[in-house]
Amino acid sequence: MDSRQIVRQFLTAVQTCDLDGVEGCFAVTARYANVPHEPAVGRAAIRALLEPILKRSSAVRWEIVSECYLERRAFLERVDHFVIDGVDYAVACNGVFELDPEEGVITEVRDYVDLGPWRATIAPVLA
Repeated sequence: MDSRQIVRQFLTAVQTCDLDGVEGCFAVTARYANVPHEPAVGRAAIRALLEPILKRSSAVRWEIVSECYLERRAFLERVDHFVIDGVDYAVACNGVFELDPEEGVITEVRDYVDLGPWRATIAPVLA
């Protein structure tokens, strides 16, 4: 599986709020960091990281602004949209994905989000 396919599989799982599918996109020892926070390590921890917002959202769309795919890495500039209680909350994000094309899984994600807008926009809704 090539890097674009691996990332697209993950995006589809996120956008359909399919937590089993999200979990299955990662290597057993994968890491997911919402920088500057400590990373979630392992499939169950990554699921637990994403579960609150995916369960709270009636719709999710990660709009790709620009993207670059290498053999084992992908860079995605995104605007992440979460519809919660009928309101579309959007936050700009840059993600770096480390990939294992032989296994067809993600081994690491580093999402870079400006915490100011995130905390002002979405954090109160999730509290």
